[in-house]
Amino acid sequence: MQNQRATMQKRRGDVAAMFDGVAKRYDLFNSVLSLGQVHAWRRATVRAIEPRPGQRILDLAAGTGTSTAAIAESGAYVVASDISIGMLTQGRKQQPHLDFVAGDALALPFPDDTFEAVTISYGLRNVERTLDALVEMRRVTRPGGRLVIAEFSTPTNPAFRHVYTNYLVGALPTIAKASSNPVAYGYLAESIMAWPDQRGLADLMVEAGWTDVEWQNHAGGIVALHRGWKR
Repeated sequence: MQNQRATMQKRRGDVAAMFDGVAKRYDLFNSVLSLGQVHAWRRATVRAIEPRPGQRILDLAAGTGTSTAAIAESGAYVVASDISIGMLTQGRKQQPHLDFVAGDALALPFPDDTFEAVTISYGLRNVERTLDALVEMRRVTRPGGRLVIAEFSTPTNPAFRHVYTNYLVGALPTIAKASSNPVAYGYLAESIMAWPDQRGLADLMVEAGWTDVEWQNHAGGIVALHRGWKR
């Protein structure tokens, strides 16, 4: 399990096993590898979701529930869902006040029109079929509800993009050697570089039926927040 990693085919069992192997130190390495920026990106994601007391919100690829807890501070009822049982087990230890549900983004265990908002942070990139997942998220969202995606993206400045790419292929795997599963972070770099740019993801959201799709860049485009509505 320690050396488990997914391939770029992103088979669900492989992805789940890979994250099972990094669950205990996942939050720590998120902070280290993002140079501490993950906390600011999380706050921006919550602002984009605009959670309100009494709303039902689904946090997909929630991992250990750190993102879920930040949303739940608004008074909304937030369900943390993930395909990795290891992540859910660790999350229940760290966030015992939250509800964790095992779930596959391609076949969510919820009825139609359940949530006012669905959000997924740095997890859509790991789903086997992106478009199908976006359609499934729309299914469980109520009419008038919204989808918020936080995901690594493409820096807009060419010079900065070059520096960032060098970091992904060089520095990131080196730092990750201190983790419990360094090969998993090799996959992380590969999956980021293969991911669509801001416009590419927006086009997929529109194809899945989301409307009024928009995005906001953070850290020069290292991360982009995409938002769309179910009309």
